[in-house]
Amino acid sequence: MTPRKKRLLILLILVLLSQIPFAYRRYKLSRLHAAIQQLNAQRVATQAADGLAELKGVTHVHSFLGGHSAGNFEEIITAAESNQLSFVVMTEHPAKNFNTAEMTLKGEHGGVLFINGNEVRTAVGDRLLLIPGDEQVGSDSQRSTQEVLSRRASGLALVAYPEEFKSWEATGYKGIEVYNVYSNARRINPVVMFFDALWSYGSYPDLLFANFYQRPAESLKKWDELISQKGKKVVATAGNDSHANVGISLNDSSGKTLLGFKLDPYERSFRLVRLHVLVTPFHGPLLDETSLLAAIAEGHSFIGFDLFGDTSGFRFTAHDGNENRIMGDEIKLKNQVTLKVSVPVPARVVLLKDGRQIQEADGVKGLDFVAKEKGCYRVEVYLSQLPKPAGDQPWIISNPIYVK
Repeated sequence: MTPRKKRLLILLILVLLSQIPFAYRRYKLSRLHAAIQQLNAQRVATQAADGLAELKGVTHVHSFLGGHSAGNFEEIITAAESNQLSFVVMTEHPAKNFNTAEMTLKGEHGGVLFINGNEVRTAVGDRLLLIPGDEQVGSDSQRSTQEVLSRRASGLALVAYPEEFKSWEATGYKGIEVYNVYSNARRINPVVMFFDALWSYGSYPDLLFANFYQRPAESLKKWDELISQKGKKVVATAGNDSHANVGISLNDSSGKTLLGFKLDPYERSFRLVRLHVLVTPFHGPLLDETSLLAAIAEGHSFIGFDLFGDTSGFRFTAHDGNENRIMGDEIKLKNQVTLKVSVPVPARVVLLKDGRQIQEADGVKGLDFVAKEKGCYRVEVYLSQLPKPAGDQPWIISNPIYVK
């Protein structure tokens, strides 16, 4: 064998050896896929006895308006329909010469309620989600965070990217985005993701998310601290931050894609994480913007990482013999207060008080706890029966119940 052929053979062997970890990662995704399928088969559809309607949807979605995305309205509507969503909150980037909130999707399309919002960056670099958006957001980059919050007489304002936010002393925001897909994805190694995609994209494109999904520990810690410091409600939401702009493609002169793949099409992005909102049914259309935003502002919701299994049916409630309360509500510690957790499949349920774990049970569909102290109680749920890395990360993050 010539020296040149030997070098080529050695190079080939090294290349093959370098792919062993990615082949193994594909095998792990196949195991995760099978475990999720088995879990879904065990799920029994039940109707919660509380009489509340559960609406599942996504927030923090961008289209071609305002840049950063090439996604069109038809793609977004089709993705929302295929995911059987109840609502989508659009958060368009502002533009200098036109009102992106006015031009984006709003109202009902395909049986899905769209709410037109904006994502703004203030003069100090803080970012806020303003829902619904308005015509003044084009100049919000010249205002302080407090000025932006103060100028709005109505609507919902949420802190986006809390890891970068500075103006925590400001007033007027209702909650924070404790989880954001884009923020989480920043930890991806592009080289590793490229080879993961080569091995796994064809079979398990959705589950590539599991390779980088991680509990938002710092954001959750900040959220718990804010509630303690402010002594009042701070609502938690999750942001899909959908842009449909991550991938590799080779296009012809007309823009037609000849070769490539997209890691974050809307249809996939809308499956990763969702906000489940509980509303009181009333006569007339169920999809009502005012009622939906009011429920989100009150914290009557939970975050579900539905990629690992539908979280619909989760409940976290409080009872004192006279009153029944749900996530986001307050209840006074004058009588015995029982906190009750119900999950749709057996799971590991973790109860936290003021950010500290106080009780845990694994392989259960429910948990009861008698609260004897005032505090902020919330729940995290884990599917410990799923293989790593998914089984170690939260499946559900609830909003709190405030025992006063």
